[in-house]
Amino acid sequence: MNGTVDPVTPGPDPRPSVGEALSDVTQDISTLMRQEVELAKAEIRQSATKAGKGAGMLGGAGISGYMVILFVSVAAWWGLGDTTGHGWSALIMAAAWLIVAAALALAGRNEIKSVSGLPRTADSVKKIPDAVKGNEEMA
Repeated sequence: MNGTVDPVTPGPDPRPSVGEALSDVTQDISTLMRQEVELAKAEIRQSATKAGKGAGMLGGAGISGYMVILFVSVAAWWGLGDTTGHGWSALIMAAAWLIVAAALALAGRNEIKSVSGLPRTADSVKKIPDAVKGNEEMA
């Protein structure tokens, strides 16, 4: 041969092979998933920080509300004390708060009794073995 290149012989194919393409796609999906997880972590941290601040503020509001109720109760006790005597006015205020506590306790108990748990989740979890087996009767 005289050192010339045969024009019919193809050179190296510039396109990647199927294996290389699959490897690139897998690597890209892996990178994307890691980035999505990092984004979710950042969003959760930000949300948790805001929720923590909000919970702290609500706690402060609860303490402040408690103080208001305490001082209004003391004022009512003192005001009633001028007409009934301070001993009796203290018992009247205690009885009023006993009624409020009993009403809240009953309402809370009824609310707790009405909790039904996770009926839809429990139902879907029961269907998982059938789905894995391939049964058609999942509805």
